[in-house]
Amino acid sequence: MQAQAASVLAEDPKRRVLKDVFGFDDFRPGQADVMDALLAGRHVLAVMPTGAGKSLCYQVPALVLGGLTIVVSPLVALMQDQVAALRLAGVAADTINSSIDREANVAAWRRVAAGQTRLLYLAPERLMTERMLDALARLDVSLIAVDEAHCISQWGPAFRREYEDLSRLRGIFPNVPIIALTATADESTRTDIEARLFAERVETLVLGFDRPNIKLGIEAKQDSKRQLLRFVERHPGRSGIVYCLSRKKTEEMAAFLEKNGVTALAYHAGMSKDARDANQNAFMTLSGVVMVATIAFGMGIDKPDVAYVFHTDMPGSLEAYYQEIGRAGRDGREAEAHMLFGLGDIRMRRLFIDDEDAPPEHKRRSHGRLDTLIGYCETAQCRRQVLLGYFGEEASPCGNCDTCLDQAPRADGGMEARIILAAMAQSGERFGAGHVIDILLGHETEKILARNHQRLASFGSGLAHKKDFWLSLIRQLVAGGFLSPDPGGHGGLAIAEKGHALGRGEMPFHYRVEVRSRALRGKMRSAQAADMEGVDASLLAALKSLRLRLAKERQVPAYVVFSDRTLIDMAERCPRDLNAFAEVNGVGAAKLKEFGQVFLSTIAGHQSDGSA
Repeated sequence: MQAQAASVLAEDPKRRVLKDVFGFDDFRPGQADVMDALLAGRHVLAVMPTGAGKSLCYQVPALVLGGLTIVVSPLVALMQDQVAALRLAGVAADTINSSIDREANVAAWRRVAAGQTRLLYLAPERLMTERMLDALARLDVSLIAVDEAHCISQWGPAFRREYEDLSRLRGIFPNVPIIALTATADESTRTDIEARLFAERVETLVLGFDRPNIKLGIEAKQDSKRQLLRFVERHPGRSGIVYCLSRKKTEEMAAFLEKNGVTALAYHAGMSKDARDANQNAFMTLSGVVMVATIAFGMGIDKPDVAYVFHTDMPGSLEAYYQEIGRAGRDGREAEAHMLFGLGDIRMRRLFIDDEDAPPEHKRRSHGRLDTLIGYCETAQCRRQVLLGYFGEEASPCGNCDTCLDQAPRADGGMEARIILAAMAQSGERFGAGHVIDILLGHETEKILARNHQRLASFGSGLAHKKDFWLSLIRQLVAGGFLSPDPGGHGGLAIAEKGHALGRGEMPFHYRVEVRSRALRGKMRSAQAADMEGVDASLLAALKSLRLRLAKERQVPAYVVFSDRTLIDMAERCPRDLNAFAEVNGVGAAKLKEFGQVFLSTIAGHQSDGSA
């Protein structure tokens, strides 16, 4: 068997790199397909769920191909952590960025120009200067990776205009494969990335969005502090992330949790870098810490034992929500995503969109995305079905969300839905929810009269209900896939195939009753304690303490030394020599050489104390 494994490694250079450098025995789903496409010289857009191992998709090919790989990344801190992690794995990696002094940047460039660096991390602003592009064009560039690629798209949740210029890369490096990676891209965002970055000459691999171990729940906002405390108290001793809309609220919530006996830290862009780094390192290293943060916290965070993500305020879109909840449960154990939802959130989000310095088309699209998120909050359907459906995946009811576990009151909405569908069909499926509701309520607005819609058979057909009822129903129809938002961003709605089937009476539609006036009846069942059978808790604590000391000596985050997953595997195996230590998941050749003996000594000392 060992001879067969050695033969496979010899025949497949990417597997040899995976094992020798990164210490992993096998690829995660989809990784090998992405790598094979790049190694064959094809451009790739990879859409992978959070925690699926996106970085390895370009790091392994970079080492197989040789030459220089350029990695475009949006955050300085993220670049520095990845470079530190690669260096500890024995990979020659560098970053040139504004947070480093000029002398260090010059030294890094000299290593790049001399051909010593395998991966160079740059922000788009630094890469797309004429001076940098001219210098790189003279080097042996073998691969370009664009991380967080949804930043390229005007429809993406984190659109950055600095990313737009990256479309020039395919012309400057015509024979170099480019990979764009993201966890957050619906169909229109993917189409936009394909057009902008690749001129539609790209192999798009969508590797699934489902995170079935995460329970999904929405609760009507009443007393957010007390609701948060009740939730956190159901997860004693577990790490979690709490997202707040403002910096002020972040600090207030962290102080409130601390006052009530919960170890909580704040994190937002208004804090000093030293304070942010200290709090992030404590969160990554210690167990049972709750990080209360704005969205400034999260990108690139890979702490596997985050038991929950709690939103005290509604995020801006389903894409943002998906990305943020994906920071929970990366160890595969049960986790929860819980959101408080209120009318004030909707008003605030509308104001943010209206005040944004963006063209009308972009604002209409943002309002449409917000409507879809509201529909997700209001839906009576399985939440996972709605969430995955938004990203183009079909799913059965999951049994792991509040609407499946503790069903809210529902009513048959088939007749009301057909009233909406009739008004849409008669008006040409070109208008948004507001205009459709004006038709239903018989409002003779200027827009109605200009199009003679007061003469439609459906004009005034919805007088039995008020505007809020119809608005909620339309959102739920969108969330359920019966109606489709206009992909062109003009704010209109169209009848999807499911909607036509509903109109013919071939499909049922149930809606949530009084979604805004009551808290959800059922509470999410408490997450079970992590299954740690076979792991000596005191040994694991000793290994974490050692990891923290080594990380401080090297001035890197603790997880860069070894992930929690690796320490757990170490504690389960209790290796006694370097050969056995090399078999621990996540131990490559460089880390074996640098850290093997010191971790073996800690394990041996623990066992000799009789604690094992």
